[in-house]
Amino acid sequence: MNVAETPFEFVTVSYLTRIGNQSAGTLAELLTGLEHCSDASIFHHTFQTLGSHHFLTDGFSNDFAQWALSDTNRNDLAEQLAALDIRDYVSIAALRSDLCRVVGEYCAAYPNFASQSALERFYFCESVELTAPLGRNARTLDEFREGIEHLSHSGFYFHFISSRLRLQLRTNDFSHWLADGLGLKSLAESVNHIDIYTNTLDSARAKLLRLIDRERRKA
Repeated sequence: MNVAETPFEFVTVSYLTRIGNQSAGTLAELLTGLEHCSDASIFHHTFQTLGSHHFLTDGFSNDFAQWALSDTNRNDLAEQLAALDIRDYVSIAALRSDLCRVVGEYCAAYPNFASQSALERFYFCESVELTAPLGRNARTLDEFREGIEHLSHSGFYFHFISSRLRLQLRTNDFSHWLADGLGLKSLAESVNHIDIYTNTLDSARAKLLRLIDRERRKA
């Protein structure tokens, strides 16, 4: 059995939501807000809400897209915003740039819609991330599996979804450690291919555990 030199350290995480000073009542104001809001706000309305979306039954996982649909009735813009896949981004700056591009191009193409008042204002919020060691680590695949099984939803989200911003790689904490720590590159790739949009946090975890079990049977 492979034993990693550097253990995987599981963490627990909490997110505090803070309402910012900016809001938008039109698409033009949304564009201005996107250009000037904090990185923490972009994170909150895209990466962070994806975790919350897993417990909902409808709507878009992107807050900007959801507002464009429900409060400005611009379904075409909403679909364009929702099509921005956060798995493609390793920095908030790149995601902000594409959000601004999509909204900016739409406002330029439809100036009447750009200045039309929304049903409800959009309030820019921020996520404040608080992490702490869980007191559990893993050096083997068996220990890793046990840790995954007992990880909270927020901890799983932190390691599996938001970690790509911290790593600045198109991967996640789990895959990164499986490849670099245990040398299980094929397993790491399979884990990274678990779809974070079509799976809930629970079903993503279940798929991850099945992949690990399949790897363990090879030993």
